[in-house]
Amino acid sequence: MKTTALYGSVQDDLGKVEQIFDSIKQVDYGPLGAMLDIVLSGGGKLLRPALVLLSGRIGNYNLDLLVRLAASVELLHTATLVHDDVMDEADTRRGRPTVNSVYNNSTTVMLGDYLFAHAADEVAKTDNIRAIRLFSQTLKVMAQGEIRQDIAAYDSRQTIRDYLQRIGGKTASLFATACEGGAVVSDAPETWIEGMREYGYNFGMAFQIVDDILDFTGDEADLGKPAGSDLLQGTLTLPSFLLMENQPAANPIQAYLGDRSSQRLDEAIQAVRSSEVLDDSHQMARDFCDRAIESLTPLDDTADRQTMIDLANYILERKS
Repeated sequence: MKTTALYGSVQDDLGKVEQIFDSIKQVDYGPLGAMLDIVLSGGGKLLRPALVLLSGRIGNYNLDLLVRLAASVELLHTATLVHDDVMDEADTRRGRPTVNSVYNNSTTVMLGDYLFAHAADEVAKTDNIRAIRLFSQTLKVMAQGEIRQDIAAYDSRQTIRDYLQRIGGKTASLFATACEGGAVVSDAPETWIEGMREYGYNFGMAFQIVDDILDFTGDEADLGKPAGSDLLQGTLTLPSFLLMENQPAANPIQAYLGDRSSQRLDEAIQAVRSSEVLDDSHQMARDFCDRAIESLTPLDDTADRQTMIDLANYILERKS
């Protein structure tokens, strides 16, 4: 099932978010327009904007304001991906060439900054100080998560606690902001706003854990990257940590971190695939999903609430 089939009542409204992206691509400098077309025409699922709009449905659904916040959240996410591609020296994303594979790295970094600026501009158009402050705080938390990941690359002294803290900042914080922000802009009751933040945070944690599982098990055609890409870049994720815990002696993850050869990488990937750590990782993702769904308890029993429950369950089954 396509993710978009699960967006319920907000599916058609996502077109207004894409219209904002189309307007951003209309610039009077050809190379910039070409770069924007690469990153804003990638066929993304628009999951985060959908969560903004769904969260807005629990209050006063002011679509003109909510689409601004939804676009801001997705632009912030896209900007981080642009910077990620530079740091990872990635040539493709979602099966398409990255900007840094076409242009140089310094130009690509500036493109990411340009997208950050547009994201800030869009959230400012909500005229909601609370949403604007939430945006700026989230950007700081996400940057800290990225710094943690970069500095800790190839470091086997990290723990699962370190991992959870890192993905909480790098990934879950933006999902939390999408959901909390949508509720804030729609003037929802405070208990509902808090419930939406908890939903978004736990949803994001589950989403990232599933992403990290797919890095070992997913099909390259679906993911747009080869298996074990995170480990190749020195990013240790939940399956790797669990394998190191379960096999402290002669551990293939640590063996790869020692010499970083392609043979050691293949051995580490196969060890993860043939062990129980993928099931254990999936169970942890399920636990976070259960917490996300539990966070929706204060909300009225509506079709939109059911859509959010369905989305939480869907991310456990996704293949890309």
